[in-house]
Amino acid sequence: MTIRDALSAGEAAFVATCRVAYLATVQEDGTPHVVAICPVLDMDRLVFATDRASQKVRNIAGDPHVAIAFGEYTEAWSELRQVVVFGRAYLVEGGPEFDRDRQLLYDAFEQYPSEAPIEEDSSVVVEVRLERVTSLGL
Repeated sequence: MTIRDALSAGEAAFVATCRVAYLATVQEDGTPHVVAICPVLDMDRLVFATDRASQKVRNIAGDPHVAIAFGEYTEAWSELRQVVVFGRAYLVEGGPEFDRDRQLLYDAFEQYPSEAPIEEDSSVVVEVRLERVTSLGL
């Protein structure tokens, strides 16, 4: 695996089709915290929404360094595909950027408006600016 500072076209296409990824953050005591997220790739950044009171928000507020893993499993291990991005996460709590990112998420995941509305009073949008990328099988 080679480490780069941007997604290749193939990696970007793979990431854009993944419906779920796994976010790793660092808790206050230094231990890792990993959760599933539903991100959207927007040029050189990933965005996802979450509850304001979530553990991942507390972790990002304390240490913005994150990793996000995208993968596709197959029994033919020679065909496994994976992309891991590393970056800094920023909390978007309101305003035009929040509105824009919310619409990106609503467009990608039709469940959001009815099942998990992204509202400024209860949600934040997390923007991850990519700093390093590694992949397998792409």
